[in-house]
Amino acid sequence: MKTRVRVALFGSLLLAFAFSAVHFAPTVGASATGQIVGTVKLDGQAPHQKPIDMSKDPACAQAGGGPISAENVVVGANGGLVNVVVYISQGLTGNEASTSSQPATITQKGCKYVPHVLALNVGQHMTVMNDDKTAHNIHPQPNVTGGNSQWNKSQTAGAGPIDVAWTNEEVAIPVKCNIHPWMRAYIAVVKGPFGVSNDTGSFKLDNVPPGTYTLTAWQETYGTQTQKVTVAAGKPASTDFTFKAK
Repeated sequence: MKTRVRVALFGSLLLAFAFSAVHFAPTVGASATGQIVGTVKLDGQAPHQKPIDMSKDPACAQAGGGPISAENVVVGANGGLVNVVVYISQGLTGNEASTSSQPATITQKGCKYVPHVLALNVGQHMTVMNDDKTAHNIHPQPNVTGGNSQWNKSQTAGAGPIDVAWTNEEVAIPVKCNIHPWMRAYIAVVKGPFGVSNDTGSFKLDNVPPGTYTLTAWQETYGTQTQKVTVAAGKPASTDFTFKAK
């Protein structure tokens, strides 16, 4: 009798311990990831950007709303370098390199590609829109050895969106319009968290798992720079890039 009581009591203690272990086990969520923040600056005088003449297409000239310039190098407040793609180039595992749920859209507006630089993940869907009252065609030109397919699709005024996804990493794919040769853009296809510097040169990578990574910054004129960065759970890591003006 005493033996059965001891066995029952021991079993009850095991069940209680198991319940408490499940009930109080830490959950993995947003707090288990970190963040990388920073700025990209240009050291020196920004080069003069060539003005764009849209007079050959009256619809473009009217839609432009005034003189515009090329966007090879755009510098904002306090020397902040705009349109720099910052991404993790080494250190991520397959499970950490998930696809972003954010929409990726490139719009032909005012006979320009907006944004000038678009970043997205491998396999993430990209939508192409035409907001102009004239026909365009979008012609991405990936590297022939990179595994992404080149295509060239026309989009008349009022036409529906074009939907596409990229199968391989590539930083960055140049885009042109065969109808309006001044229209240029870039598509950066990466794995894992990424950011694009804004009009102050600031960038942010969210949902970065704890670890040590190689961070790469890409700019269409100045090329790439890399830095090592260590990310802790629930904490932002900070790193800055500076490109030298040519």
